[in-house]
Amino acid sequence: MAGVARVSSGSVLAAVLLAGALVFIGFSLKTGLLEFRGADRIVSVKGLAERELPADLALWPINFSVAGDSLDRLQADVEYQQGLVRSFLLLKGFEEQDIQLSMPKIVDQHANSYGANLPPERYRAEVTVLVRTADVNGVKAGMQTVGELVKSGVALTQSYEFQPTFLFTQLDSIKPDMIADATRDARAAADQFARDSGTSVGAIRRASQGYFSIDDVDPFTPEIKRIRVVTNIDYSLE
Repeated sequence: MAGVARVSSGSVLAAVLLAGALVFIGFSLKTGLLEFRGADRIVSVKGLAERELPADLALWPINFSVAGDSLDRLQADVEYQQGLVRSFLLLKGFEEQDIQLSMPKIVDQHANSYGANLPPERYRAEVTVLVRTADVNGVKAGMQTVGELVKSGVALTQSYEFQPTFLFTQLDSIKPDMIADATRDARAAADQFARDSGTSVGAIRRASQGYFSIDDVDPFTPEIKRIRVVTNIDYSLE
């Protein structure tokens, strides 16, 4: 009987230990599951910051052509017309340092032409005078009066290649504020999501800053720029 009692006691103890182990394992699994689910309780949002600012740099290429039968005469005409363009720009209020003269591009028009198709002048020069200035409004005003150059004998060339360009170069000065604005916008979106789902927003789990884009506000107003940045942020939910 004593042996039977010892076996029964051992079985009971083993059963108790097994039950305790199963309870512990079950509790551990439940805790781990809750922690895992907690780790997945995040909301991913985007924040946008946008500003419209005037361009602070203008590039205005004034292109014209000159033709002639001799290189000496062609060069003299190029220098004369460059002088006309320079005088025009100075009268419009631009400074000497704003005006850049480029080397003319000279083409022998008879080199690849034959017989009756020969142009009347053998040589043709394409010349560009570049205005590089912070006076954006001055460039806009000057563009409206280039007819004065045509009247003085300057054969202006109109093409997509020689369109004025307006740039915004002060991005570094506004980056911190715009990133802060985008982050606040993202937080507002996360707060709204949390209210709708009955939770609250916790700490930032992950964040990445998108690239800044600078575009014309519209095709007809290239001197006004729309600057945008988007941030992507993951917040934990509590």
